[in-house]
Amino acid sequence: MPVVTLPDGTDKPFDSPVSVHQVAESIGHGLAKAALAGRVAGELVDTSYVIEQDSQLAIITGRDDDGLEVIRHSCAHLMAQAVQQLFPSAQVTIGPVVGDGFYYDFAYERPFTPEDLEAIENKMAEIAKQDLTVERSVMSRDAAVALFEDMGEKYKVEILESIPGDEELSFYKQGDFIDLCRGPHIPSTSKSGAFKLIKVACLKLLLPAGW
Repeated sequence: MPVVTLPDGTDKPFDSPVSVHQVAESIGHGLAKAALAGRVAGELVDTSYVIEQDSQLAIITGRDDDGLEVIRHSCAHLMAQAVQQLFPSAQVTIGPVVGDGFYYDFAYERPFTPEDLEAIENKMAEIAKQDLTVERSVMSRDAAVALFEDMGEKYKVEILESIPGDEELSFYKQGDFIDLCRGPHIPSTSKSGAFKLIKVACLKLLLPAGW
């Protein structure tokens, strides 16, 4: 029976293992709706993460710095999904969060244009409205290499083959898009917030004050 200790010192006992989302729901529906991630024993995790033993937990929302980073990270995946829907032959490489947004590198037969950028942003908004569940999974390296080889994602295969064999490989899937990623991510695409793509060379997410 895990006991979850909240930042204000409150202890909440549960009869069985409990997810971060379930803890948030036990506190209030509004918090559960706003929750983007959790910090368990100092580690940033998804809201689907299951707490099995006594732990300290902070619920992360869009008002937290950690929440902003999770949103930006998730919007990078949203952008990659939009690009691959619009340009099916584009291959995804890496897409980290940076100081004021995010970027993603793509391998494509030509440079993207400002018109492409507008189309990508519109497609991102469309996918966000679909409220797709963002699901985490773990795969062996062999299974992951086979998956991405079948997808024609040669750059992802190269990245996978460079990772030490004993390292756990986590993946995040939303709709028809899946990518190798440590996470965490927002629980669904509808929680991506407000965004704006501003450069072709470096695609960034801009968020309004208060996020």
